Amino acid sequence: MIAALYVESGGVYFDLPDVDPWDKDRDARLYAGPHPVVAHPPCERWGRYWSGGPNLAAPRRQKGDDGGCFAATVAAVRAWGGVLEHPEASHAWDAFGIVRPSFRGGWVAAGDGIGWTCCVEQGWYGHRSRKRTWLYAAHIDQLPELIWGAADVGHPFARLDDGFHSTAERRRHQRRGTLSRLSKKQCRVTPIPFRDVLLSIARGARLQERGA
Repeated sequence: MIAALYVESGGVYFDLPDVDPWDKDRDARLYAGPHPVVAHPPCERWGRYWSGGPNLAAPRRQKGDDGGCFAATVAAVRAWGGVLEHPEASHAWDAFGIVRPSFRGGWVAAGDGIGWTCCVEQGWYGHRSRKRTWLYAAHIDQLPELIWGAADVGHPFARLDDGFHSTAERRRHQRRGTLSRLSKKQCRVTPIPFRDVLLSIARGARLQERGA
């Protein structure tokens, strides 16, 4: 059994025989084992726009103010094994002493003696954008070789913070009349092939069914 924490209600982690999904109606901070986890903790207060974005009228917020969700998630992964994902450049890595991975890919030691971290693009696994993502995994016997490097998604979406590689690229699409970007819902979606990769990592946890 795998516990899927902070997942979308009725989403891709539901209706699987060996997955226990924790959506917004269940407080994933209370998860106390015994199964390995796949976790998607909230990222709004850890990303590039943690303070509220470039809109000067937006209320200012405190970096990392997620109600303890990331702290609880790291504790769950370290206690029960499994993997969590967060957007590339998440400030949570520095806050929790996790080594930043290379954007070129490959697993590197996380610096805590039990975990590993990497950067992978979900565009290789069916996302409509490149969606560069950081993973942190712990207590895994054999980490998988993922598809590393920049995903070739064949459309203008490249970064989730603004939807384009650069201001110049945005302007080119404005001139051509092809300016478009992914919706927030499209950005958040976890492709089924990527879900399956995360589940396969969690299934390899050494601490599975601790005490059984």
